[in-house]
Amino acid sequence: MKLKNKKGTGSSLFFVTKIDFTTLVEERICDLLDEKFKEEGFQDCFLIDLKLYPTNKLEVFVDADSGLTLEKCHSISRYLESYLDAEGTLGEKYVLEVSSPGTDRPLKLNRQYLKNIGRSVEVTLTDGRSETGTLEAVSEEAITLLQQEKIKEGKKNIKIEKTNQIPFESIKQTLVKVSFKK
Repeated sequence: MKLKNKKGTGSSLFFVTKIDFTTLVEERICDLLDEKFKEEGFQDCFLIDLKLYPTNKLEVFVDADSGLTLEKCHSISRYLESYLDAEGTLGEKYVLEVSSPGTDRPLKLNRQYLKNIGRSVEVTLTDGRSETGTLEAVSEEAITLLQQEKIKEGKKNIKIEKTNQIPFESIKQTLVKVSFKK
């Protein structure tokens, strides 16, 4: 961490900006989670996102390749809470929320795409268009959607299936569509 004084000289009066503090806390939480995710039973866990708000609310979104159980989430929360309490990093009053990202948050990591193969997704492209289909495959460069298209053949509408490969660089966001159909 680089500490600067207000004049930029070597004076002994240093200050840390709120941005620097937030960054330091977020980096420390990332390091702690890296340690936790090496433990037995947590190797398939990964960090999706974290955010420290000015109100001392820390949101941590984690997931696991095998699915994030309530027990794992609770254990991760207690682990982070013990650090925050012992170090006094956020003071005495703070809010810590540890959860899975939920279906209302976009997919961010390749690992999330992989665990959602076979599910219906809505992809918003960088050009503003939207594509919907079943996530069929994921590579380092792109995703493949299986889409249904209606084609008029004479007087009949026929549904055909097509695959559509979408490079990650063309994706603005991807949301899993929840369906209650059987």
